[in-house]
Parts: sequence; C-alpha cells; structure tokens
Amino acid sequence: MNLYPEFEGKIVVITGVSSGIGFEQAKAFLDAGAKVFGADIQNGGQVYELNDHGNFNFTKCDVSDPQEIEAWLNPIIENNQIDILINTAGILDGYAPTLETTEDQWDKIFDTNLKSIFRITNLILPQMLENGHGTIVNMASIAGMVAGGGGAAYTAAKFGIIGYTKQLDYDYAAKGIRANCIAPGAIETPMNAKDFEEDDGKMAKWVADQTPAKRWAQPEEVAALTMFLASPRADYIHGTAVPIDGGWLEK
Repeated sequence: MNLYPEFEGKIVVITGVSSGIGFEQAKAFLDAGAKVFGADIQNGGQVYELNDHGNFNFTKCDVSDPQEIEAWLNPIIENNQIDILINTAGILDGYAPTLETTEDQWDKIFDTNLKSIFRITNLILPQMLENGHGTIVNMASIAGMVAGGGGAAYTAAKFGIIGYTKQLDYDYAAKGIRANCIAPGAIETPMNAKDFEEDDGKMAKWVADQTPAKRWAQPEEVAALTMFLASPRADYIHGTAVPIDGGWLEK
C-alpha cells in the first residue's frame, strides 16, 4: 500500500544514498512512485539494492567538491523539474574537541556537512523558484541543538544547518519554497557501527541507556519522518528542526 501517492512522478534529489538514512529515504520515495536522483561518495553498500529500480539514478559524487556537485546536478536540472531536495550526506568528527581539531579536519566537516547544502541548494533553488514550488529537507542532528552529540566541528556544522534552514525558509517561503530539517539522535547506521562493534558494544549500550526510549532508532524511522515533512500534509511546517531522538532532548 502506497501511503504517499502524492509523490507519484515527483523528481527527488537525495545525497548520501549508499547506506543508512539516505538509503532508506531513497527507497521510501521510490516505493511511493517518485523518480530519485541519488549521490554518494561510496559507489557500493546498500545502493546496489536500488540500482535495479527503473526510477533510480545514481552518481558517485563527493559533495565536498563543488566541481563534482556541478557535474552531477547540472544535467539533472537541465532535463528535469526538481520537486524535492533531501540533503542527507554527512560525516562524523570522532567527538574531537577544538584543541584536537585541525583546520583541515574543520574544513572537511564543514565542506561536507554544511557547505554542500549551501552549494546544492543554490544550484537547485533557482529552478524551484521559477516553478513556484519546492521542498527542501536538510539533515541536522540533536548535535545542532545541544552539546555532546559530536565534536567541535560536527556540532558547529549541525548548528549551522539549522540556522541556514531557518533563514532559507524565511527568505523564500512566500515564493513557494518550504525548508525544514531533521535532528536525529541515536540512529543505528553504518556510520555508527563502531559504537556497536568496539568493546562489546559498550558505547551503544550506554547511549541506549541514556535515551529515555531505551533504544536506538532505525534509519527507516527517519525516512518515514522525511516523507511526512516533504509531503503536502506538512505544508504549514516551515523552517523548523524536528527531533527524532527517543526523548534525548527532553532530559
């Protein structure tokens, strides 16, 4: 049963589709009948499960590289009317505090997690404005709302995503653009695999214990929230960061 028939035939652009949240987002939109253009720095992982889908197009792309972004997106923009943009790609910083963060590491985190959103949005937004509508969902984090969810660079970048999303929506909402972001807490993805593998999963168990819901979420749960936020059913939700954190922020 298709819970979101309104996505039938829509054009969706998603970053970070090779695993975890981005993969599940791509799968959810494809299952709803959308055409998905996905990108990831990894040409592998779960993305092979999507390659046989007739409405899925994959491109290997490092979103921290502006030339690769343009090479990926320009042909899509020229030949398609993009309805939905989902900026999900991101990397961790190993919880490094500021004195253990080099400028190169800082720049890599910001280029991948934040500046990529700026660059990709600025390529796609003019077409959305010309068409009078467009929906953007950016991937923030509870680390963009409180300290402790990442290191200095990751936390700063995620706070930046929330601020950027709010300003983006503020500037263009009256012109048919709707932008929001999602702030996940503990989501069990390949990016967090070390938490489950090292020291008999001590870190993963600690995180679950510290979460009021007493568990990690699955990426499908974030994808489900994405579908709602991207749909017309959420048309009056603007410029907000929606936590999906098992109650972490309520503590």
